[in-house]
Amino acid sequence: MILMHRRVVDSHRRGGHMASNSRRDVVPGRNGGWDITAPGAKRISGNERTQADAERRAKDIVRNAGGGEVVTHGRDGKIRSKDTVAPGNDPNPPRDREH
Repeated sequence: MILMHRRVVDSHRRGGHMASNSRRDVVPGRNGGWDITAPGAKRISGNERTQADAERRAKDIVRNAGGGEVVTHGRDGKIRSKDTVAPGNDPNPPRDREH
Protein backbone atom coordinates (compact mmCIF):
# COMPACT_ATOMS: atom_id res chain seq x y z
CA MET A 1 0.00 0.00 0.00
CA ILE A 2 2.77 2.45 0.88
CA LEU A 3 4.67 1.51 -2.27
CA MET A 4 1.58 2.18 -4.38
CA HIS A 5 1.16 5.63 -2.76
CA ARG A 6 4.83 6.42 -3.45
CA ARG A 7 4.36 5.55 -7.13
CA VAL A 8 1.38 7.87 -7.40
CA VAL A 9 3.30 10.70 -5.71
CA ASP A 10 6.35 10.10 -7.93
CA SER A 11 4.11 10.01 -11.00
CA HIS A 12 2.63 13.39 -10.06
CA ARG A 13 6.12 14.85 -9.59
CA ARG A 14 7.10 13.67 -13.06
CA GLY A 15 3.88 15.07 -14.51
CA GLY A 16 2.27 11.65 -14.97
CA HIS A 17 -1.40 12.43 -14.35
CA MET A 18 -1.62 16.15 -14.89
CA ALA A 19 1.12 18.29 -16.37
CA SER A 20 2.16 21.23 -14.20
CA ASN A 21 1.27 23.69 -16.97
CA SER A 22 -2.40 22.65 -16.82
CA ARG A 23 -2.96 23.97 -13.30
CA ARG A 24 -2.22 27.22 -11.52
CA ASP A 25 -2.84 28.17 -7.90
CA VAL A 26 -3.55 31.71 -6.72
CA VAL A 27 -2.04 32.11 -3.25
CA PRO A 28 -1.15 35.02 -0.94
CA GLY A 29 2.18 36.52 -2.03
CA ARG A 30 5.22 36.43 0.21
CA ASN A 31 5.93 40.10 -0.46
CA GLY A 32 2.32 41.24 -0.72
CA GLY A 33 -0.23 40.86 -3.45
CA TRP A 34 -1.17 37.47 -4.85
CA ASP A 35 1.17 34.91 -6.42
CA ILE A 36 0.32 32.61 -9.31
CA THR A 37 2.10 29.29 -8.87
CA ALA A 38 2.36 25.99 -10.70
CA PRO A 39 2.43 22.81 -8.58
CA GLY A 40 6.01 21.72 -7.98
CA ALA A 41 7.55 24.84 -9.55
CA LYS A 42 10.38 26.65 -7.78
CA ARG A 43 9.45 30.05 -9.22
CA ILE A 44 6.12 31.85 -9.36
CA SER A 45 4.35 32.37 -12.69
CA GLY A 46 3.34 35.90 -11.72
CA ASN A 47 2.29 38.32 -9.00
CA GLU A 48 -0.70 40.66 -9.07
CA ARG A 49 -1.87 43.35 -6.68
CA THR A 50 -5.37 41.94 -6.19
CA GLN A 51 -6.73 38.40 -5.96
CA ALA A 52 -9.15 39.08 -8.83
CA ASP A 53 -6.30 40.25 -11.10
CA ALA A 54 -4.23 37.19 -10.16
CA GLU A 55 -7.14 34.87 -10.90
CA ARG A 56 -7.66 36.49 -14.33
CA ARG A 57 -3.93 36.18 -15.13
CA ALA A 58 -3.87 32.54 -13.97
CA LYS A 59 -6.81 31.74 -16.26
CA ASP A 60 -4.98 33.38 -19.18
CA ILE A 61 -1.86 31.30 -18.48
CA VAL A 62 -3.85 28.05 -18.26
CA ARG A 63 -5.91 28.90 -21.37
CA ASN A 64 -2.71 29.60 -23.35
CA ALA A 65 -1.29 26.26 -22.17
CA GLY A 66 -4.28 24.39 -23.63
CA GLY A 67 -6.73 24.49 -20.72
CA GLY A 68 -6.73 23.13 -17.20
CA GLU A 69 -7.64 24.19 -13.69
CA VAL A 70 -7.22 27.37 -11.61
CA VAL A 71 -7.39 26.90 -7.84
CA THR A 72 -7.84 30.06 -5.74
CA HIS A 73 -6.78 30.02 -2.08
CA GLY A 74 -7.78 32.51 0.62
CA ARG A 75 -5.39 34.31 2.97
CA ASP A 76 -5.86 31.41 5.41
CA GLY A 77 -4.54 28.97 2.77
CA LYS A 78 -7.85 27.16 2.34
CA ILE A 79 -9.22 26.60 -1.14
CA ARG A 80 -11.87 29.22 -1.98
CA SER A 81 -12.73 28.09 -5.48
CA LYS A 82 -11.72 25.87 -8.39
CA ASP A 83 -12.41 26.69 -12.00
CA THR A 84 -11.80 24.59 -15.09
CA VAL A 85 -10.62 26.65 -18.02
CA ALA A 86 -11.49 25.45 -21.55
CA PRO A 87 -10.51 23.23 -23.22
CA GLY A 88 -9.93 21.47 -19.89
CA ASN A 89 -12.20 18.65 -18.74
CA ASP A 90 -14.57 19.96 -16.05
CA PRO A 91 -15.20 17.09 -13.62
CA ASN A 92 -18.67 18.36 -12.60
CA PRO A 93 -20.14 20.61 -15.30
CA PRO A 94 -23.77 20.58 -14.10
CA ARG A 95 -22.85 21.32 -10.47
CA ASP A 96 -20.33 24.10 -11.12
CA ARG A 97 -22.62 27.16 -10.94
CA GLU A 98 -19.99 29.48 -9.48
CA HIS A 99 -18.60 30.66 -12.83
